Amino acid sequence: MTESKDIDITGIKTDGKMNTPLTEDKERSFFSLMILAIKLARPYRKWVIFILVAMLIETAMSLLTPWPLKIIIDNVVGRHPLPGSLKWMDDFFPAESKFQLATVCAIVFVGIAAIGSVAGYIENFYNESVAQYVANDLRRKMYHHLQRLSLAYYDSHQTGKLLSTITADVSTIQDFASSTLLNILVDALTIIGMLGLMFYLNSGFTLVALGVTPFLLFFVARFKKAMKKATREVRKDQSNMFTVLQQGLESIRAVNAFGRQELEEDRLKKISQQTVDAALHARKVKSALPPFVAIVVSVCTALVLWRGADLVLTKAMTVGALTVFIWYMNRFFSPVQDLAKLTTTVAQATVALERIQAILETDTTIPQKIDAQDPGKLSGNIVFENVCFAYNQESPVLHNAKFAISCGQRIGICGPTGSGKSTVVSLIARFYDPTSGRILIDGKDISDMTLDALRGQIGFVLQDTVLFYGSIRDNIAYGRPGATEDEIIEAAQLANAHEFISKMPHGYDTLVGERGVTLSGGQKQRIGIARAVVRNSPILILDEPTASLDTESEKIVMEALEKLMIGRTVITIAHRLSTIRDADKIIVLENGSVAEEGTHEELMAKGQVYAELCNFQDWTNHSLRNTVN
Repeated sequence: MTESKDIDITGIKTDGKMNTPLTEDKERSFFSLMILAIKLARPYRKWVIFILVAMLIETAMSLLTPWPLKIIIDNVVGRHPLPGSLKWMDDFFPAESKFQLATVCAIVFVGIAAIGSVAGYIENFYNESVAQYVANDLRRKMYHHLQRLSLAYYDSHQTGKLLSTITADVSTIQDFASSTLLNILVDALTIIGMLGLMFYLNSGFTLVALGVTPFLLFFVARFKKAMKKATREVRKDQSNMFTVLQQGLESIRAVNAFGRQELEEDRLKKISQQTVDAALHARKVKSALPPFVAIVVSVCTALVLWRGADLVLTKAMTVGALTVFIWYMNRFFSPVQDLAKLTTTVAQATVALERIQAILETDTTIPQKIDAQDPGKLSGNIVFENVCFAYNQESPVLHNAKFAISCGQRIGICGPTGSGKSTVVSLIARFYDPTSGRILIDGKDISDMTLDALRGQIGFVLQDTVLFYGSIRDNIAYGRPGATEDEIIEAAQLANAHEFISKMPHGYDTLVGERGVTLSGGQKQRIGIARAVVRNSPILILDEPTASLDTESEKIVMEALEKLMIGRTVITIAHRLSTIRDADKIIVLENGSVAEEGTHEELMAKGQVYAELCNFQDWTNHSLRNTVN
């Protein structure tokens, strides 16, 4: 067992619709939990069979444990004749050699314990191995699913809660698979075996034990419901705490800049106290069960002792048989108590299952047709045909958007805030799908293309370039992982980044901090441009890449962008209209529709939306200069 395997644990058939995700409150039964455990363990069924054999041996040894003691009490000390099934031993151990029989019983007792211990070791070791691989499979399954969900899902879900589920809840399932499930199976087998032997020893006493079992099970069932509710609240508060911690640490620069450390600490204090209160309430519920079970068990044991003593005195039962029966009865109630105690763990695992499947059963993926094809190298002719889109039905963003972009054109998209500029480029890359209408590239509907092939034809340079913790080389090659060293350096040179990279202590091996915090804004943008260069995509989308830069950095970045735009279809989202004045065509959006399109000169001559935006920006810039002066 050296690697985990890809498995399907949901059995979900994607229909391409963006269904409402499950909530964390959707009830999951213990049966669902068992089905999940079986599906997760299916790729490792050979190891599971090995574990089950070891478990059966351990259970058998557990059932045999008191019998050497019974033989010593009844047949060595008590001088009773051996039972019929053991009469053959009289030939080896006559009455005058009973001490030899005691010696053999002692040796057998040790042998039983040794065999049971070895079986227990094998069972625990390999069960933990399977549990680790199962958890690995589950984490990979969830992360794979999360990577392929539509961005609409992330618009309404907090990252901290997702991280909590993929770590803490998966660990809970792992613990359930490695120990709890095993204990349940062992206890169930032990109970079945002991009932058979107890009926063999004394059916009346056995019925006493069985008589209280339904009441115990009823109480445990009621307890489980309360425990599950309490556990759900604990996990909810823990997820909220995880979110507060993640947001606070991710935004540590802003927190320090505004001096809001106390505010963030107060937020954590509040949610942490809620977590403590929920955990204490869960513990209060959990603590109520063991005393009740212990009292019931003690009453049953007392009845058996009282009645058993009478049977021994009347010679109706041997001391050894009573000893074995009491041992079995305690062992019978021990797994019953264990199962009652495991109710808490089962409740935790069930809640974890609810949260995990709330993610896995979310069907907001961007659907890819079965017959979707790789379009090959695209030229970059883009057509929007009556495209409509809404992030939610109450707030439409685009209304019958219709325009065409020719191969190699430089296009500017502008408009007031909320007019749908960013939505347009998100639809081109199929981060979202239109609610109606269609988008064509080179005359082909993008929904007929494979997602990887489509997105491989598009390069992005965003306003805030996202860099990952790692080397500069890795961050540039993120655009195309197979890029060679020469291609990476060439891309950096075209992006005007090679010079500053070469001056760094370790050159291209220099590590950048999380999100590139160790680099200036201009340096980050140039690495982002190098990433787009090495991708070598025919379609380039620029989302105001110089908006947050100073004048000197903007000049360097614009020079790099000019090199990058040669021979490509370029779409620039513009907030500062000066950046698109030289565009081949400017598309002006207003209230989700195309208000007008044309060159800068043509639109200024019309004197409509674009001209108003330009005049307003010119007036604003003029006022700011006067204020500064």
